[in-house]
Amino acid sequence: MRVLLFLFSIFLCLNCNAHKKHLKIITTINGKHLPTVGVVVTGGTIVEKTDASGASVPSSDAGKSLVKAIPQLKKVANIKLVEFSNIDSSHMSPQIWANLSRTVDQLIDEHPELKGVIVVHGTDTMAEGAYFLDITLKTRKPVVFIGAMKNSSDPFTDGPENFLNGVFQICSNKSKNWGVTVTMNQYINSARDVKKTQTTNVQTFDSGEKGYLGYIYNGKINQFNERVHGKRFKLKKKLAKVSLFTDYAGANGSFIKLAADKGYDGIVVEALGSGNVNAAVAESIKYAISKGIVVVISSISRSCLPSLWR
Repeated sequence: MRVLLFLFSIFLCLNCNAHKKHLKIITTINGKHLPTVGVVVTGGTIVEKTDASGASVPSSDAGKSLVKAIPQLKKVANIKLVEFSNIDSSHMSPQIWANLSRTVDQLIDEHPELKGVIVVHGTDTMAEGAYFLDITLKTRKPVVFIGAMKNSSDPFTDGPENFLNGVFQICSNKSKNWGVTVTMNQYINSARDVKKTQTTNVQTFDSGEKGYLGYIYNGKINQFNERVHGKRFKLKKKLAKVSLFTDYAGANGSFIKLAADKGYDGIVVEALGSGNVNAAVAESIKYAISKGIVVVISSISRSCLPSLWR
């Protein structure tokens, strides 16, 4: 579903150019003989701590604290770090991801010595963010999304290991043709196929029937599969305003009419079965089309619903 939503937004985007911004880079040199890896921090559980009330809150020096928490890095790579943002990934948007995509490309363009880039991101929308970058980045160097299911205050936090594994992957020749990946809990997922399946378990990301690309153990990349699909689209400055409607038994289509009246450029309808809707929803779709709005019909597999209750 996210494939259609993102492609639709990009196809409808307005034609205007983006301007580069100055990147403030924090450099950690561990050895001239070591490879250099870029890191772009956006926020998420991995850089959060537990406060006195028990809530998980962002750390003020997110990126630097994360790097310092991984002493093994001193033997593995030099780091060039950009503090892009410090927000929970539930607050992400396609426009933020567009700026993130440009930032990753700019970092690699200005520092060609980089082997690739790690994107530190929250897990709530990591799969969507990784896919957005996979289809919009200009670079062909590996870009690895990593995060954590347990924050940095947890005695069993998974963040540092995920970060270190991301570095191992970028420095390995086996990752050259994988595009953007989500690498968590030692498993490597293609951005196109990955999905989050658990809300609390560290083994939350998987690639379904497509399978993992590989597995990381003791710094070694064990490859399982090759990346099958790869699409790229030119990224514009402003994205289209696209609404998503998920159909259900008894729906009356009122939200489709509301989106049409609110000036959306397009609507994606996540229909039932092989693209079926009831009469009321069908009339709402016709109403949107009559107002010049492009409507795309997709489908949803109901087999994924049990994961909502875990």
